[in-house]
Amino acid sequence: MDAPKLTTTLELLRWIGWAQRKAAEDWVRARELSFEQSFALGYLAQNPGAIQRDIARLTRTSAASVSSLLQGLERRGLVERRTEPGDERSKRVYTTPAGADLVAGFDTAMAEADESILAPLTETERSTLHGLLTKITAELPQPTRD
Repeated sequence: MDAPKLTTTLELLRWIGWAQRKAAEDWVRARELSFEQSFALGYLAQNPGAIQRDIARLTRTSAASVSSLLQGLERRGLVERRTEPGDERSKRVYTTPAGADLVAGFDTAMAEADESILAPLTETERSTLHGLLTKITAELPQPTRD
C-alpha cells in the first residue's frame, strides 16, 4: 500500500496517532478482546474492586453496556463481581489472575510501538519534537474524565 499524500503538520500527526492505535488494536485483537474489554480489564487490573459505575463513567457508556461487557468477560473467566458485605446491591469488580495475565504487557507493547514510530529521529530531534508538542498542547483544553 502506498503511503497517503499528507501535506499538513496535523495530517502527519494524525497518521502517527493512527499508527499507535493500530499497534494497540493489533495487540488487543491477538488476545481476542474488543478495545472496550481490554480497557476495562486494564482499568480493573490497576483499580481492583472498582464499581461498574466507575467503568461506565470512564468509558462514557451506560451502566447496561458495562454490565453486558462484564458478563462477556465473566464468561471467559477474566473478571469476577463480588457483592459487598452488608450491601447486596453493591458489586465490586476484580480481574481474575487469567484476566490480569491477558492484559499484562500492554504498556511494554505500546512503548515498543512508540520506539518504532520514533526510530527515524535522533535523540536531539526527539527532544525538539517533544518540546514543540509540549508547547502546543499547553495551550489546548485538557482532557477530562467526566
